[in-house]
Amino acid sequence: MRADRLVSLVLLLRQRGRMTADSLARELEVSTRTVLRDMEALSAAGVPVYAERGRHGGFALLPDFQTALTGLNHDEALALLVAGSRRGAQLFGLGSALASAMLKVVDALPEGLRDTAAGAAQRLLVDPETDLLSRRVAPEEVPESIVAEVRRAVFAGHRLRIHYEAVGRPPKWRTVDPIGLVTVRDQGYLLAKRGAEDRTYRLCRVLAAEELDEAAQRPETVDLDRAWRDRNARFRTGGDRSAVLIRVDPAHREQVVGTVLAVRAEEPDADGWLRLNVEFQDARHAEWAVWQHAMYSEVLAPQWLRTALHDRAAMVASRYGTPT
Repeated sequence: MRADRLVSLVLLLRQRGRMTADSLARELEVSTRTVLRDMEALSAAGVPVYAERGRHGGFALLPDFQTALTGLNHDEALALLVAGSRRGAQLFGLGSALASAMLKVVDALPEGLRDTAAGAAQRLLVDPETDLLSRRVAPEEVPESIVAEVRRAVFAGHRLRIHYEAVGRPPKWRTVDPIGLVTVRDQGYLLAKRGAEDRTYRLCRVLAAEELDEAAQRPETVDLDRAWRDRNARFRTGGDRSAVLIRVDPAHREQVVGTVLAVRAEEPDADGWLRLNVEFQDARHAEWAVWQHAMYSEVLAPQWLRTALHDRAAMVASRYGTPT
């Protein structure tokens, strides 16, 4: 850890010029005394760092001290900087490592390329915390100790013992063979095998994790993108699915279809609307999804869904029917 900190010290001074010991301590989240000891170590190692005293003093490097990274063009450097803005690394416990790596990449670029790539990266924003409707994305909080243990088992190819709390069930210990880690909309998942069956675990529901010395029983190579698509397809086609016959305003067809699992049949209705046979994951999903489009759709069957929507509408009408 100290070696990484010493490198970070050099890179901070390279990029920002003169900095005080207090400023460096805040950046590196260490004490001022630690910074002073590190400066002595750098000087002893031959790094040309020197101290300037006075009101505007601090530590600095000799102007001719620099590193170089060759073979990287502008777009390649920009791609690295944009990748560094993604929050997946935070979710997998690699946030500080990513920040340090980005610092090293920027510092090692030739001066002209460094300035243009960093400036261009400021013009790109990937996955902001809120969308245009001000809906805030709440990243999952996973303790670093847990995600680090899971990550080590995945990379080392070792079996993993996790204390997992499934929805509606008490926590239970289980031993799995980890395949890989996936992040989707700031939610982290562990893809694994348990015996011969595929399993998918939410990282935020892992209460404890322990890497075992046993080798994981898994393929040598894996296509995570394909594995995720396969598991997603099985999830969407499993469970107690609900079939619904619905009429839809053609102008809003795509919005309605975007909330269903499948469209089994479609034909024009007598008044120009569309009649669709669709499927939802379950009854709760059906009621929620159709309610979102109640102004330009009508459920024809089943009757229980019509009744549920009628009761919702009656409650809303009652609430807003009398002036406050």
